[in-house]
Amino acid sequence: MTAPLPSPASPLKIGTRGSPLALAQAYETRRRLSAAFDLPAEAFEIVVIKTTGDNRSLIDADKPLKEIGGKGLFTKEIEEDLLAGRIDIAVHSMKDMPVLQPDGLILDTYLPREDVRDAFVSPSKSSLADLQEGAVVGTSSLRRRAQLLNRRPDLKVVEFRGNVQTRLKKLGEGVAECTFLAMAGLNRLDMQDVPATPIPVDDMLPAVAQGAIGIERRTDDTRAAEMLSAIHDTETGQRLAAERAFLAALDGSCETPIAGLAELDSGSLRLRGEVLRPDGSEVIADDVTGTIEDGAEMGRAMAAKLLAQAGENFFDWR
Repeated sequence: MTAPLPSPASPLKIGTRGSPLALAQAYETRRRLSAAFDLPAEAFEIVVIKTTGDNRSLIDADKPLKEIGGKGLFTKEIEEDLLAGRIDIAVHSMKDMPVLQPDGLILDTYLPREDVRDAFVSPSKSSLADLQEGAVVGTSSLRRRAQLLNRRPDLKVVEFRGNVQTRLKKLGEGVAECTFLAMAGLNRLDMQDVPATPIPVDDMLPAVAQGAIGIERRTDDTRAAEMLSAIHDTETGQRLAAERAFLAALDGSCETPIAGLAELDSGSLRLRGEVLRPDGSEVIADDVTGTIEDGAEMGRAMAAKLLAQAGENFFDWR
């Protein structure tokens, strides 16, 4: 390190949302930095920042994310504090991150990726096949809604917003018969008591960057850059380069149901992608394999191919 390391007297400030999962991700970041530089936990300060997406009234209203501001709802205030120097780095769930960062910020550090699969969560059922015709299922994800309706158009899908605990509470109150969560979140929260069944990615392709933690910093902060390089996971970065290029070339907002997953195997990268109509009536998918170095270009090429297949009428619901 060329710059002074943080200390309990002058800690590095880690910005995060205040949900249990967001805090777990911030604590993991602190643990990894502490171990990498042999520093006490007190050399890092967790700073909780309330975002627009955490507004209780918006959560309780159960409005679709696209109607109240999209992915930026969970990042705007954190990024403002980062730019203003009130925090030094920001920890994010990558599936919540817009594909573009504000001027002056960069997102180039990723922790080792967790389980990418979705989880089927129900106190009485173990899979979609177990649900009776017309069953009520809850999800706030446009992607999951479209994938579910593509497989089971008979289902009634209701909005289920909020953090993991909020959605489990709604499930317990009987608002729906089942819901869907990310296995990564359940694992990071050590919620082994949740009645969750992992869904194979062949049955439900996950959201782009699902299971990955990203760390954002100011572009000109060389100390943060040096420190974060010590905990960056190269494989996760390679996978997300392909997935996020695919997302960016398709539609980086929350208005289109998109799924994507990159996997590495013996020096090659396999990329799978889907784009769906929100009502699940049509899905267009592709599956390609190439070199790891070409991952981002593969993502852009796949997006172009799917857009060409979709044609103009595919997006006429917008």
